[in-house]
Order: sequence, then C-alpha cells, then structure tokens
Amino acid sequence: MKDRKTELAANLARVEERISAACAAAGRARDEVTLIVVTKTYPASDVRLLHELGVRHVAENRDQDAAPKAAACADLSLTWHFVGQLQTNKVRSVASYAEVVQSVDRIKLVSALSAAAVRAERELTCLIQVALDAESGERGARGGTAPDGIEELATAVAGSPGLRLGGLMTVAPLAGPYAGRQQAAFERLLEFSSRLRADHPAANMVSAGMSADLEDAVKAGATHVRVGTAVLGVRPSLG
Repeated sequence: MKDRKTELAANLARVEERISAACAAAGRARDEVTLIVVTKTYPASDVRLLHELGVRHVAENRDQDAAPKAAACADLSLTWHFVGQLQTNKVRSVASYAEVVQSVDRIKLVSALSAAAVRAERELTCLIQVALDAESGERGARGGTAPDGIEELATAVAGSPGLRLGGLMTVAPLAGPYAGRQQAAFERLLEFSSRLRADHPAANMVSAGMSADLEDAVKAGATHVRVGTAVLGVRPSLG
C-alpha cells in the first residue's frame, strides 16, 4: 500500500498547482487564496501528516468528529474551521477548539456563539453562510441564510461580545437559479461581500469553492477554498 504521507503530498501538490494556475489566470497573487483542507471522516493521523506537509487550516462539519480530533492535535499550530450546519447545543463544544465558524445563518446561533466565546474567553471569527437557493426569510437546503438576511446577521455578529465578523461563505447550490452555475453563484457572493465591506471593512473573507469548483471560486475572487476529496481521497460511505 502506498505510503499515506506520500499520497497526501502528491494530492496537495496537485491542488496547489490548480490554485496557482487559477490565480495566475485571474491575475491574482497566489497568497490571496488560503487553502482549507476539509478533514471530515478522516483520522487525526491524517491531520498530523497534513501539518507536516505545511497545511495550517483544516475544517470539520460535525462536532462529534471534530472535538476529539482537535484535542488529539492540540499540540499543532492549526486553525480549525467549523463548516457544517451547527445546532445550538453543540456551540459550547465548537467554541472550545474552532477559531472560525463559517456556517452562521440565524440570530439564535449568533447569541449562542457569543455566550460560548465569552465563557471560553476566546474570540471566534464568524462567517455568514449565504444560501443562494433560499427564498426571503428561509434557510437553504444545505444551511445558510437567504441573501436578504445578511445585513441583520452581520450587525448582530459585529455587535456581539466574543465574536468577530469575518465575511461570507457559500456552498454552490444544487437547486434554484444558480444550480450548476458555480461561477455565477460565486460572483454573486462577491457582490454581497462588496456590499458587506461598505459597512464592515474588515469583513473581507470570502469562503467559496471545493474540490470540483475551486477554479470558479478563485476566478470570482474567493479568499478561501475548502478542499477535501482532492487532498484526502474519496470519502468512505457513512451508511
């Protein structure tokens, strides 16, 4: 069996080539885009190998998997991002290890995150997840607020103790007017980001794009791409 570190190194190199090429094509500097490796379903041993290979940003989408993994890697200089739909009863745990919560999509969650951050004496960077398939006042099929909810959530995060408004995140929608139109979806997110920065200049993070569509995200102007499968391999079935 191929050595796992060698396998990960080769995969990382291919992803790095893709990001670099996309940046060059878009006339952007490579350091404008941060790679976040999504390590869900993979063990802490892989996270340690990724760290050895230079990865500094990792993401998880389930607290029950993330919390023990973060604890097992607590000696490493890593920034943990939480990218999944987050229930308020998991907030206290998430606030103990995550530095960035990318899936803020409702006021109740903002309040819970603020209370947990203050209790833990930590500052959490929050991204508002935007659902481009959601109607006004609703949430998307994969989480996220409808676009008309961005301003209210941004104001809430910016005014909450223990929280810092970082910017916006989206997942390319599977339904609605942007289904199958990743480039258009990401460009739309950048429009929302521009509006947000008019009132919150420091909220300049734009998290968009995954293994299949990271080039579209880089071209649109994303600052962070979330890549799992292209680095770690096809995930085993959770069934």
